[in-house]
Amino acid sequence: MSRVFTWDGSFELLNDETMLEGLERQGYAVEYQCRAGYCGSCRTTLVGGEVEYITEPLAYVNPGEILPCCCRPAPEARVDVEVVGSSRNEERRQDAVEDIDQYVEKLF
Repeated sequence: MSRVFTWDGSFELLNDETMLEGLERQGYAVEYQCRAGYCGSCRTTLVGGEVEYITEPLAYVNPGEILPCCCRPAPEARVDVEVVGSSRNEERRQDAVEDIDQYVEKLF
C-alpha cells in the first residue's frame, strides 16, 4: 500500500485506488470533472515524493503538479500533496471567521 500525506494528516491508498479516490474516501472534496486526466480540474501541488501515472494525462501539468485522478504514489514512496478547496479546508476556515460587517468576513 502507498501512503499519502496532506496538510492535516496521512492515509493509506487501497490496492487499486487512484489518489483522487483515496482523497475522496478520506473526506476531501477535490474538484474534478473527467477522472481520466483529460481536463486538469483535479490538478494539485506535489510537495514531495513521486507518483506513477496509471494512464498518462492528456491535460497539461506544470512542474510540481499532479493529476490525482490518474496517479498513485510510486512504490515505497511517501507523497505529500497540497489539497486546496477541500471540504476539510472549508471546515477549518469556518472555525476561523470573524464578521467585520454584513459584507466582509475576516479569515484567520
